[in-house]
Amino acid sequence: MQHLPGVGPKTAQRLALHIIKRPDEDVQALAQALLDAKQQVGFCQVCFHLSAEPVCEICRNPQRDPDTICVVSDSRDVIALEKTREYKGKYHVLGGVISPMDGVGPEQLTIQPLVRRVSQQKIKELIIAISPSIEGETTTLYIGQLLKPFTRVTRIAFGLPMGGELEYADEITLARALEGRRELD
Repeated sequence: MQHLPGVGPKTAQRLALHIIKRPDEDVQALAQALLDAKQQVGFCQVCFHLSAEPVCEICRNPQRDPDTICVVSDSRDVIALEKTREYKGKYHVLGGVISPMDGVGPEQLTIQPLVRRVSQQKIKELIIAISPSIEGETTTLYIGQLLKPFTRVTRIAFGLPMGGELEYADEITLARALEGRRELD
């Protein structure tokens, strides 16, 4: 369990001891729930957000603005932005950020499907909502340069600390960051 994000040695030990103390049927139910989730949840064929269906609920929703796409690095960012109830458009999940040190280049991310989506669907605005880290900045600039010929490219305002993660920001900070987005230079 120590291999799970945010779980250190002490937490892993507490979880393991807790599971050992539980009745066999509880442990089997937990194991089955994990297997079911792994088998049933995949990625939306349109935006690459987590989904139990081929096309996620957000992409299928006719009430969402089809002319605006918010680009995020991870599905946790979609969940965080949805909590603000401010953004009414669609999303595109990259599956990470460009990080040469970790062997992640643009080809490992869903950037090409994003380019196809923007060019084919005549998107009016692409909002980049990627955490402000060195890798996030690299990814933002790369996507901005690729997609400026096709649409207006903006980024969320910085109400977030450098190196901070979108998923840990509160709803008010995220809402203000969306409202204060600006054109990419």
